[in-house]
Amino acid sequence: MAILRHSAAFGGNMGYNRYMTIIESAVLGIVQGLTEFIPVSSSGHLVIGQYFFTGASDHLFIEFINIGTVLALLIYFRQRIIGALKDIFVRHNFKLLINILITAVPAGIVGLLLADFIAHNSFFGNVWVVVVTLAVVGVAMIILEKLPKKSPVQEQEDLPKSRALIIGLAQVLSLIPGVSRSGSTMIAGRLMGLNAAKAAEYSFLVSIPIMLGVIAKLFLKEADRAYFFDNLLPLVVGNIAALVSGLLAVGFLMRYLAKNDLKLFGWYRIGLALVLTVILLVQ
Repeated sequence: MAILRHSAAFGGNMGYNRYMTIIESAVLGIVQGLTEFIPVSSSGHLVIGQYFFTGASDHLFIEFINIGTVLALLIYFRQRIIGALKDIFVRHNFKLLINILITAVPAGIVGLLLADFIAHNSFFGNVWVVVVTLAVVGVAMIILEKLPKKSPVQEQEDLPKSRALIIGLAQVLSLIPGVSRSGSTMIAGRLMGLNAAKAAEYSFLVSIPIMLGVIAKLFLKEADRAYFFDNLLPLVVGNIAALVSGLLAVGFLMRYLAKNDLKLFGWYRIGLALVLTVILLVQ
Protein backbone atom coordinates (compact mmCIF):
# COMPACT_ATOMS: atom_id res chain seq x y z
CA MET A 1 0.00 0.00 0.00
CA ALA A 2 1.58 3.23 -1.15
CA ILE A 3 1.47 5.43 1.92
CA LEU A 4 3.53 8.06 0.13
CA ARG A 5 1.19 8.39 -2.84
CA HIS A 6 0.27 11.99 -1.85
CA SER A 7 3.61 12.97 -0.37
CA ALA A 8 5.67 16.11 -0.88
CA ALA A 9 9.44 15.91 -0.85
CA PHE A 10 11.44 17.15 2.10
CA GLY A 11 14.01 19.81 1.83
CA GLY A 12 17.16 17.82 1.18
CA ASN A 13 15.22 15.01 -0.47
CA MET A 14 16.93 11.65 -0.02
CA GLY A 15 16.00 10.72 -3.58
CA TYR A 16 13.69 7.76 -3.03
CA ASN A 17 10.22 6.80 -1.83
CA ARG A 18 9.29 3.42 -0.44
CA TYR A 19 6.26 1.85 1.15
CA MET A 20 5.59 2.35 4.83
CA THR A 21 5.59 -0.85 6.88
CA ILE A 22 3.14 -1.67 9.66
CA ILE A 23 5.95 -1.24 12.18
CA GLU A 24 6.68 2.22 10.85
CA SER A 25 2.97 3.09 11.07
CA ALA A 26 2.89 1.94 14.69
CA VAL A 27 6.00 3.95 15.54
CA LEU A 28 4.57 7.08 13.92
CA GLY A 29 1.29 6.51 15.79
CA ILE A 30 3.15 6.30 19.08
CA VAL A 31 5.06 9.46 18.21
CA GLN A 32 1.78 11.21 17.33
CA GLY A 33 0.10 10.18 20.58
CA LEU A 34 3.02 11.14 22.80
CA THR A 35 3.79 14.46 21.15
CA GLU A 36 0.27 15.71 20.30
CA PHE A 37 -0.32 16.53 23.96
CA ILE A 38 3.18 17.05 25.34
CA PRO A 39 4.11 20.50 23.96
CA VAL A 40 7.02 19.42 21.79
CA SER A 41 5.18 19.41 18.40
CA SER A 42 3.58 16.24 17.05
CA SER A 43 3.74 17.46 13.44
CA GLY A 44 7.42 18.30 13.88
CA HIS A 45 8.23 14.87 15.29
CA LEU A 46 6.21 13.16 12.56
CA VAL A 47 8.04 15.14 9.87
CA ILE A 48 11.30 14.02 11.48
CA GLY A 49 10.09 10.41 11.73
CA GLN A 50 8.95 10.31 8.12
CA TYR A 51 12.22 11.93 7.02
CA PHE A 52 14.28 9.10 8.52
CA PHE A 53 11.81 6.36 7.54
CA THR A 54 10.97 7.38 3.98
CA GLY A 55 12.68 10.63 3.01
CA ALA A 56 9.32 12.29 2.30
CA SER A 57 6.42 13.83 4.19
CA ASP A 58 2.95 12.32 3.88
CA HIS A 59 0.59 15.01 5.15
CA LEU A 60 -2.54 12.86 4.82
CA PHE A 61 -1.12 10.12 7.02
CA ILE A 62 -0.39 12.72 9.71
CA GLU A 63 -3.94 14.09 9.50
CA PHE A 64 -5.64 10.70 9.56
CA ILE A 65 -3.90 9.52 12.73
CA ASN A 66 -5.51 12.44 14.52
CA ILE A 67 -8.46 10.06 14.91
CA GLY A 68 -6.60 8.18 17.61
CA THR A 69 -5.50 11.30 19.46
CA VAL A 70 -8.93 12.95 19.48
CA LEU A 71 -10.37 9.71 20.88
CA ALA A 72 -7.73 9.87 23.63
CA LEU A 73 -8.89 13.39 24.52
CA LEU A 74 -12.56 12.42 24.54
CA ILE A 75 -11.85 9.49 26.84
CA TYR A 76 -9.51 11.31 29.23
CA PHE A 77 -11.64 14.46 29.56
CA ARG A 78 -15.01 12.71 29.40
CA GLN A 79 -16.13 14.00 32.81
CA ARG A 80 -15.05 17.56 31.98
CA ILE A 81 -16.83 17.34 28.63
CA ILE A 82 -20.01 15.96 30.23
CA GLY A 83 -19.89 18.83 32.74
CA ALA A 84 -19.49 21.35 29.93
CA LEU A 85 -22.45 19.85 28.06
CA LYS A 86 -24.57 20.07 31.21
CA ASP A 87 -23.56 23.72 31.51
CA ILE A 88 -24.84 24.31 27.99
CA PHE A 89 -28.02 22.24 27.86
CA VAL A 90 -29.11 22.16 31.52
CA ARG A 91 -27.75 25.30 33.17
CA HIS A 92 -27.72 27.38 29.95
CA ASN A 93 -24.24 28.64 30.80
CA PHE A 94 -22.47 29.29 27.49
CA LYS A 95 -19.34 31.10 28.73
CA LEU A 96 -16.90 28.20 28.27
CA LEU A 97 -18.41 27.25 24.91
CA ILE A 98 -18.11 30.82 23.64
CA ASN A 99 -14.48 31.04 24.75
CA ILE A 100 -13.64 27.71 23.10
CA LEU A 101 -15.25 28.82 19.84
CA ILE A 102 -13.44 32.18 19.92
CA THR A 103 -10.11 30.40 20.45
CA ALA A 104 -10.75 27.65 17.91
CA VAL A 105 -12.06 29.78 15.04
CA PRO A 106 -8.83 31.54 13.87
CA ALA A 107 -6.81 28.33 13.38
CA GLY A 108 -9.88 26.57 12.01
CA ILE A 109 -10.47 29.21 9.33
CA VAL A 110 -6.81 29.58 8.36
CA GLY A 111 -6.32 25.80 8.32
CA LEU A 112 -9.41 25.32 6.14
CA LEU A 113 -8.44 28.03 3.66
CA LEU A 114 -4.82 26.92 3.41
CA ALA A 115 -5.30 23.14 3.69
CA ASP A 116 -4.32 22.35 0.10
CA PHE A 117 -1.44 24.83 0.17
CA ILE A 118 -0.07 23.28 3.38
CA ALA A 119 -0.48 19.74 2.05
CA HIS A 120 1.43 20.43 -1.16
CA ASN A 121 4.00 23.06 -0.13
CA SER A 122 7.44 21.67 0.68
CA PHE A 123 7.96 24.34 3.36
CA PHE A 124 5.56 22.47 5.67
CA GLY A 125 7.47 19.22 5.26
CA ASN A 126 10.96 20.67 5.49
CA VAL A 127 12.94 19.23 8.36
CA TRP A 128 15.00 22.45 8.69
CA VAL A 129 11.78 24.40 9.40
CA VAL A 130 11.12 21.95 12.23
CA VAL A 131 14.63 22.42 13.64
CA VAL A 132 14.23 26.21 13.77
CA THR A 133 10.72 26.21 15.26
CA LEU A 134 11.65 23.59 17.85
CA ALA A 135 14.42 25.85 19.10
CA VAL A 136 12.48 29.15 18.96
CA VAL A 137 9.43 27.86 20.84
CA GLY A 138 11.73 26.03 23.26
CA VAL A 139 13.39 29.32 24.20
CA ALA A 140 9.92 30.87 24.67
CA MET A 141 8.97 28.10 27.10
CA ILE A 142 12.14 28.58 29.14
CA ILE A 143 11.72 32.35 29.55
CA LEU A 144 7.91 32.16 29.88
CA GLU A 145 7.76 32.47 33.65
CA LYS A 146 9.81 35.68 33.52
CA LEU A 147 7.49 37.37 31.03
CA PRO A 148 4.73 39.77 32.18
CA LYS A 149 1.30 38.14 32.42
CA LYS A 150 -2.29 39.29 32.57
CA SER A 151 -4.13 39.19 35.90
CA PRO A 152 -4.76 35.60 37.09
CA VAL A 153 -7.87 33.79 35.86
CA GLN A 154 -9.06 30.82 37.92
CA GLU A 155 -11.29 29.07 35.35
CA GLN A 156 -11.28 28.93 31.56
CA GLU A 157 -14.85 30.23 31.33
CA ASP A 158 -13.74 33.37 33.18
CA LEU A 159 -11.24 34.30 30.46
CA PRO A 160 -12.20 37.66 28.90
CA LYS A 161 -13.14 37.16 25.27
CA SER A 162 -10.19 39.27 24.12
CA ARG A 163 -7.79 36.92 25.89
CA ALA A 164 -9.51 33.87 24.39
CA LEU A 165 -8.99 35.44 20.97
CA ILE A 166 -5.29 36.07 21.63
CA ILE A 167 -4.85 32.39 22.51
CA GLY A 168 -6.63 31.52 19.26
CA LEU A 169 -4.34 33.76 17.23
CA ALA A 170 -1.32 32.11 18.85
CA GLN A 171 -2.74 28.73 17.84
CA VAL A 172 -2.59 29.75 14.15
CA LEU A 173 1.21 29.56 14.40
CA SER A 174 0.91 25.85 15.12
CA LEU A 175 0.14 25.25 11.44
CA ILE A 176 3.92 25.53 11.01
CA PRO A 177 5.53 22.14 11.83
CA GLY A 178 7.61 22.28 14.99
CA VAL A 179 5.65 25.07 16.67
CA SER A 180 3.20 22.74 18.49
CA ARG A 181 -0.51 23.46 18.77
CA SER A 182 -0.57 22.55 22.46
CA GLY A 183 2.68 24.46 23.07
CA SER A 184 1.48 27.67 21.40
CA THR A 185 -1.85 27.66 23.24
CA MET A 186 -0.27 26.75 26.58
CA ILE A 187 2.23 29.59 26.29
CA ALA A 188 -0.53 32.02 25.31
CA GLY A 189 -2.79 30.69 28.06
CA ARG A 190 -0.11 31.27 30.68
CA LEU A 191 0.46 34.82 29.41
CA MET A 192 -3.31 35.40 29.54
CA GLY A 193 -3.47 34.50 33.24
CA LEU A 194 -4.19 30.76 33.44
CA ASN A 195 -1.98 28.52 35.55
CA ALA A 196 -0.05 25.76 33.77
CA ALA A 197 -2.60 22.98 34.39
CA LYS A 198 -5.61 25.12 33.43
CA ALA A 199 -3.79 26.37 30.33
CA ALA A 200 -3.10 22.77 29.30
CA GLU A 201 -6.68 21.65 29.91
CA TYR A 202 -8.02 24.62 27.95
CA SER A 203 -5.61 23.85 25.12
CA PHE A 204 -6.95 20.31 24.89
CA LEU A 205 -10.62 21.32 25.11
CA VAL A 206 -10.08 23.83 22.30
CA SER A 207 -8.34 21.22 20.15
CA ILE A 208 -11.31 18.82 20.18
CA PRO A 209 -13.57 20.76 17.75
CA ILE A 210 -10.57 21.60 15.55
CA MET A 211 -9.43 17.98 15.33
CA LEU A 212 -12.99 16.75 14.72
CA GLY A 213 -13.30 19.33 11.95
CA VAL A 214 -10.06 18.21 10.32
CA ILE A 215 -11.17 14.57 10.40
CA ALA A 216 -14.64 15.39 9.04
CA LYS A 217 -13.10 17.40 6.20
CA LEU A 218 -10.89 14.46 5.24
CA PHE A 219 -13.89 12.19 4.73
CA LEU A 220 -15.71 14.77 2.61
CA LYS A 221 -13.15 14.55 -0.20
CA GLU A 222 -13.31 11.53 -2.48
CA ALA A 223 -9.52 11.40 -2.96
CA ASP A 224 -8.92 11.48 0.79
CA ARG A 225 -11.50 8.75 1.39
CA ALA A 226 -9.79 6.66 -1.27
CA TYR A 227 -6.45 7.20 0.46
CA PHE A 228 -7.98 6.07 3.76
CA PHE A 229 -9.36 2.82 2.38
CA ASP A 230 -6.27 2.14 0.27
CA ASN A 231 -4.12 2.40 3.40
CA LEU A 232 -6.62 1.09 5.96
CA LEU A 233 -4.37 -1.37 7.81
CA PRO A 234 -1.43 0.98 8.51
CA LEU A 235 -3.87 3.76 9.45
CA VAL A 236 -5.74 1.50 11.88
CA VAL A 237 -2.45 0.41 13.45
CA GLY A 238 -1.22 4.01 13.63
CA ASN A 239 -4.45 5.22 15.23
CA ILE A 240 -4.53 2.47 17.85
CA ALA A 241 -0.93 3.31 18.75
CA ALA A 242 -1.81 7.03 18.88
CA LEU A 243 -4.83 6.37 21.13
CA VAL A 244 -2.89 4.31 23.69
CA SER A 245 0.19 6.54 23.76
CA GLY A 246 -2.02 9.65 23.76
CA LEU A 247 -3.88 8.53 26.89
CA LEU A 248 -0.55 7.93 28.63
CA ALA A 249 0.85 11.28 27.49
CA VAL A 250 -2.10 13.47 28.47
CA GLY A 251 -2.32 11.76 31.88
CA PHE A 252 1.39 12.36 32.50
CA LEU A 253 1.22 15.98 31.37
CA MET A 254 -1.77 16.93 33.52
CA ARG A 255 -0.11 15.41 36.61
CA TYR A 256 3.21 17.09 35.79
CA LEU A 257 1.77 20.56 35.20
CA ALA A 258 -0.20 20.45 38.45
CA LYS A 259 3.15 21.12 40.15
CA ASN A 260 5.55 22.29 37.41
CA ASP A 261 5.87 24.72 34.48
CA LEU A 262 6.79 24.25 30.80
CA LYS A 263 10.52 24.82 31.15
CA LEU A 264 11.47 21.12 30.94
CA PHE A 265 9.80 20.82 27.54
CA GLY A 266 11.61 23.94 26.35
CA TRP A 267 14.97 22.38 27.14
CA TYR A 268 13.92 19.16 25.39
CA ARG A 269 12.99 21.09 22.25
CA ILE A 270 16.31 22.94 22.18
CA GLY A 271 18.25 19.73 22.79
CA LEU A 272 16.40 17.91 20.00
CA ALA A 273 17.00 20.84 17.61
CA LEU A 274 20.74 20.70 18.32
CA VAL A 275 20.90 16.92 17.83
CA LEU A 276 18.99 17.16 14.55
CA THR A 277 21.24 19.94 13.33
CA VAL A 278 24.32 17.82 13.90
CA ILE A 279 22.76 14.77 12.21
CA LEU A 280 21.58 16.71 9.19
CA LEU A 281 24.93 18.46 8.71
CA VAL A 282 27.08 15.32 8.92
CA GLN A 283 24.90 12.85 6.97
